[in-house]
Amino acid sequence: MKRLPPLPALHTFLITAQCCNFTRAAQQLHITQGAVSRQIAGLEDHLGYALFFRQARGLALTPQGRELFARIQQVFNLIDEAVEHVGAKREALQLKAPTCVMRWLLPRLMQWQAQRPDVPVELTTTVAHGVDFRREAFDAAVVYGPPPNHGLTARHLFDEQLTPVCSPRLLAGPLPLSTYSDLDTHMLLHPTCDEQDWETWLKVAGITLNNIGKGQHFETLDLAMSVASQGTGVAIGDWALIAEDLASGRLVMPFELKVPTGLAYYVVLPPRSTPSPGLLELMDWLCRQAGER
Repeated sequence: MKRLPPLPALHTFLITAQCCNFTRAAQQLHITQGAVSRQIAGLEDHLGYALFFRQARGLALTPQGRELFARIQQVFNLIDEAVEHVGAKREALQLKAPTCVMRWLLPRLMQWQAQRPDVPVELTTTVAHGVDFRREAFDAAVVYGPPPNHGLTARHLFDEQLTPVCSPRLLAGPLPLSTYSDLDTHMLLHPTCDEQDWETWLKVAGITLNNIGKGQHFETLDLAMSVASQGTGVAIGDWALIAEDLASGRLVMPFELKVPTGLAYYVVLPPRSTPSPGLLELMDWLCRQAGER
C-alpha cells in the first residue's frame, strides 16, 4: 500500500491552491515562501505528478491539482466538523508542545484520541521550547531542554540522542559511507539554521570535516528528514524522533554512534495544580509510549 503524504504538506497545498500564490500562502501559514515551495515540491515528488503550473504571472492548478484540491478540501472540512462536534460535547485538555517534537507526539495523540475519545486533547504548537504557566493557560505542556525547575511537576519522556541518517539508496550508492571520514564526500543536511547538531556529534566522533558549512540548512527536522529520505545527503537528527522512519526503512543509520546532548523532552504541569484523572492518565500513557520506542 502506498504511503500517504504527510498531513502538513496537504494542508500547505490546500492553502496554496486557494490563493495560487506562494507568498500569500506563506503569510497565512506563518512560514517562509521557500518553505511553502519546498513542501509543494516534496508533495509533488511523493505523488508523482505536478500540482501547479509555474507561470510568469503566478500559479495555476494542473488538472490533477484541481481534482486533488476538491477532495482535500472535503477532507479538511470533515476534520473541522469533527473537531467542532467533539469540542462541543467535552472540554478538551489544553496541551502545548514545541514543533520539534511533533513527529513523535502527533501520531501518539491521534492514537490516544482513538482509544480515549472521552478525554479529548487540544494541542497548541509553538517554536518555543518551554512554557510559562504564569502567562499561558495550559493544563500541561511538553518541553525540550534541561530538567525543568521552578516548582514544575515534570515527567521525563526521553533524552535527545543525535545520530546521522540517510536513505538506504544513498548508503548502497557509489560513494562509500562506512567510516566517519566518508561524510566529507556527502552533502550534510542541517535540521536547523545553525550547524550545532552536526558539530556536537562530530566532536564526540572525534572527526573534523571540511564540508560542514557547505550543506543545506532547513527550518524543521521534517524537511531535513524528507530530503534525506530522497537520497540527497546525510542528515543529523534525534534518534527518538525519527525512530518510526528507521523502523520502516525509510531512513537508515550509517553509524551506531548516538550522542546524548544532555537535553531531553518532558511533560510538565503548572505549579501547585491539581490535575484531572484524565490528564494523569494521558501523562502516564505518554511516558509508557516513550519507554516503548
